[in-house]
Parts: sequence; structure tokens; C-alpha cells
Amino acid sequence: MSIVTLKRATVLGLESEKAAVLQALQALGALHLIPVGEETPPERPAEPERTVAALKYLLACPARRRQRSDDAAFNLKSVVNDALENQQRSRQAEDWADFLRQRIKQVEPWGDFRFPALEDLAGQRLWFYVVPHYKMRWLEELELPWQLVHRDSRNSFVVVIAPDEPPADALPVPRTHTGALSLGELRQRLDRVESELDQLALERESLTQWIGLMTRHLDHAADAADLRHALGMTRDTDGLFALQGWLPADREPALRALAEQRGLAVSVSPATADDRPPTLLANRGPLAAGEEIVDFYQMPGYRNWDPSPVLFLSFAGFFAMIMADAGYALVIAALLALFGGRLSRTPRLRRLRTLAWTIAATAFAYGTAVGSYFGTTPPPASLPGRFHVLDLNDFDVMMNLSIGVGAAHLLVANGVTAWQRGLRRSALAPAGWFVAILGGLGLWQGVPGSTVVLAGGLGLVLLFSGDTAGPTHRGLLWRLWSGLLGLSNVTKAFGDVLSYLRLFALGLASASLAVTFNQLASDAAANTPGIGTLLFVLIVLLGHALNFTLCVVSGLVHGLRLNVIEFYHWGVADEGYPFKAFARRGNGSWKS
Repeated sequence: MSIVTLKRATVLGLESEKAAVLQALQALGALHLIPVGEETPPERPAEPERTVAALKYLLACPARRRQRSDDAAFNLKSVVNDALENQQRSRQAEDWADFLRQRIKQVEPWGDFRFPALEDLAGQRLWFYVVPHYKMRWLEELELPWQLVHRDSRNSFVVVIAPDEPPADALPVPRTHTGALSLGELRQRLDRVESELDQLALERESLTQWIGLMTRHLDHAADAADLRHALGMTRDTDGLFALQGWLPADREPALRALAEQRGLAVSVSPATADDRPPTLLANRGPLAAGEEIVDFYQMPGYRNWDPSPVLFLSFAGFFAMIMADAGYALVIAALLALFGGRLSRTPRLRRLRTLAWTIAATAFAYGTAVGSYFGTTPPPASLPGRFHVLDLNDFDVMMNLSIGVGAAHLLVANGVTAWQRGLRRSALAPAGWFVAILGGLGLWQGVPGSTVVLAGGLGLVLLFSGDTAGPTHRGLLWRLWSGLLGLSNVTKAFGDVLSYLRLFALGLASASLAVTFNQLASDAAANTPGIGTLLFVLIVLLGHALNFTLCVVSGLVHGLRLNVIEFYHWGVADEGYPFKAFARRGNGSWKS
């Protein structure tokens, strides 16, 4: 739960060796480069779009061949061209096959026929109409000859014989276009197109043998682009070059060892108050998954604190309270067991998998506590019933729980902020909010002395909110003005705490829907002899699938909202930017 300490590193070397030195620094992978050139370096070029597109197309292939390792037989440009050409031809063939299937469906009611030559019909033509049954009486007044050739449950298929197209108002429906090809010809063409699609699928599968080498070459190309970009970030003069970057403190020995090996001059100094270094988060174990939530919304500033462990735990808890069903948690666990292997390809996906498993475990524990298993409550004497300690229908208890969770969340935000600022005067404002929230919570619960605690906390907010810098003669007035502005957040604090009631409301809605679907299914089974069992199964499956989807969406949306809006306002004061090391790509790093 920390932000890595960074130092400013300056590297000096011979300009003639700049490219080699930068390659060594790229292999080291420790520096976040800072432009020091006289001109703004050009933006780093994007990844080769054609290669990325070809890779994504081949990675989506249902079947893959054994990967080739013979680099001498590999031509990246040829493979990329073949893959993209295969993709384009497959799309065109699929579109053509869809058109032919639709045309066959339209032509089938008319039968398999060929249009005779115009002279064989004595100048007459055939005009086709699909007429609903209830409009067939209109044809009784039609003076032109017509013939009914087919009927289905809704329409009659009528052919009118006339040298010219009948007027638009002659029939109750517009004319149907059947095309010049017969049903047999359409089927023959569809057969050829489907054969072409089979051949294209085999070609695509054959190209998948080059995925590994394509990924490796793409990483090399990206590394070369990073290196060219870094070459423009140096300052070159008198045969020397200078390069600067932010360096994690624990990597300083590695940089100095490289400098000694290469004959470079290195200067490493701490960040000054005027510097704005990037933010590098350092979390180990499961808590590292919280970094994905931080990265989703806002990276904290370098001099702030790392909220990712708190967000990791609170997001899992909020999701569990919104889902409020142990059965749904088991569904999440089952899905992870079936498809979790796909979430192990990159470090980021592995962190997300850890977060998902934590959500499943937390949701199961909370669902057990509220006694909900797919909307059913176990008997009190049963083993699951013994863990049923919360009643979702007890509004007083659940409101107290939700507001207590919200107050605790904001207490953590203000408490950690005050602790992180140490003994400085700026720590007293978040400490005041910490005390004020405690006092307000105690006042709501009727705890004696809570009014004094609340007043004391607001007093700290009044005296120590805002910046007191400025001329001495107006320091007190400026402090009071800033304090009054700080006190205006009282309504926001009150509203933010009440905002956590959504946890109770959404959890109750989820449980109520589950119970309702179970009741509907039971009523259908009892009141509908014969197919009652089928209706029961359909209502249970579809109803719980819908409720499960709503729970997951609500858990994601509102879980993130409470963390990144309510919590961030009180806990993370400034925004930073992420540390990006100048480093070589790992195999397949472009996918992460």
C-alpha cells in the first residue's frame, strides 16, 4: 500500500554511443524518460496497425495450428497480407452467402422455375405479389389474369400476367422482386460460396501457425519505435548527450552498475518540491488487483497515497451487498472455473481474475449472511440457516448497516489522508472531517456527547481548510474564508453518506426479484397442468438469468461509483499520471 519513491536520474555519455546506451537502458527497463532536448520530441508512432489487425483476426480463429519456431522461413509482410486478404474475402463471402440464403427464402414459395423468353409468352410478362389472406378479396375485382401458386399460414403467393407492370393501386400490396436466377441456380451459387468459406477457414487456420513469430516481430517493431522516440528526448552538444528520467529508488544500484560498465556519468537526486514525478504503485499479492480500479478512474498524485488496496476490498464488499445472493455468487465462481484460464495470459488479466474470485467469495459470504440462495431461504435448523444472521426485510438494521458502511468508507478516506500528511497543518482539515463524520454518526445513533464531537470536527474544518499562504495581514481572514468554503461541504458529506443506501436498496431489489420469479414459476406449475413443469423451468431459468445480469451490471456501476466518486472526493486530493518505463516489450505485451 505505497507509492514508490522516485529519483531524478541524469545520464551523460558520448554522442557517438547514444544509440547503444539507449538500447542498454531499454533492456534495463528502469527509467521513465523526461524530454531534455531543445525541441519537443515527436510523438511515439502507433503500433503497426496492419500487423495488430492481422494478429487479432488470427487469435480469434476457433482452431489453431502448432506454432512454428523457424524464423528463417517466416515473412511477416507476406503473412500479414495473407491474413488480411483472407479476412476481407471471408467477409465478402459471408455477405454474399447471407444474401443468397435470404433470396432463397424469398424465392422458395414460388417454386423452382426459369423465366421463358419474352417471345415465347407473346409479349406477356409475369408479375409476382405476396398478398395477405385477408386482402385476397381485392383480387376479385382485378381485370388482369392471375394465378395462385402457393399459400402459407399468412400469405397467398399470386402471379399476375400482363405486358406491363400493373398500376400501383391495382393490387393491395407492392410487387415482389424475385430476381432473374431460379431457385436451383441460387442453391448452386450458395453451395459454391459455402465451399469457398470452408477453404478460407482452412487457410486462416493454417496461418495461425505464425502467431508466435508475428507477436515476437511486433514486439521488436514496438521496441524499435520506442527507441527512435527516446533518441529524440536527449540533449546533444559538444559530442555529448544528456538523458533524464525518473528512477525507482531501489533500481539505483542497477543503473550505476550499467553506467560503470558503459563508462557513463550518472547523477541521481531526490525529487524537489517543484517536481511533478509520475506515480508508480507497488502492491503485492491479491491487493494488487486494486490497481486496475485506480487505473480505470484516476491515478493519485506522486505525493498522495495509494488507495488501491482500499478500493479492492470495498469494491468487492459493495458488489456483494448489491448482489445479496449466495447462489448467484456460486454462478460467478462456476464461470470463473470454466473460463478463468483465459484470464491468465497477461499480468493485468491475472489481477482482474483475482478481483473476480474475491468478488465471488465475498458475495457468497454476504449471501449466506442474508440467507438467500437463488431467492430461497434455508430452514433455520439447517446448516445454511445457522449462518443466516441478517434479514433484508428488516429496514432498520439494513439502513444502519448501509449508512455505517458508507460512514466507515469516508472515515478511511479522511483518516488515511490525515495520516499521510503527517504533523503538518494541512492534516487537520481531513482530521476534522473524520471527527465530524464520527460525531454525526453518533448523533444519529443517539450516543451522548456526539454534538460536542461534531462541533469540534467542524471547528477544525473551519480553521484549517484551504491554503493559508499569502500576505501576513490577511492570513486570518483568508483562513476563515477558506474555512467557510470548507464547511459548505457539510451537505456533500451528508449526501455522500446517504448515497450508500443504494447498497441496501439494490440488494433488496435483487432479492425481491429472485423471490418473485420463484413465486411466478411455482404458480405457473400449480395452475397449468401438463406444461406446468416446462413453464416452471423456463421462468426460473430466464428470470434468474435476467436478475443475475442486472445484479452484475448494478454491482459494477454502483460499486465503481461509490469508490471513484464518493470515496475519491474525500481521499485523493490531486491527480497524477502513471509511470511508464522505457523498457523492452514482453512477448505479447501489446495485448495487455
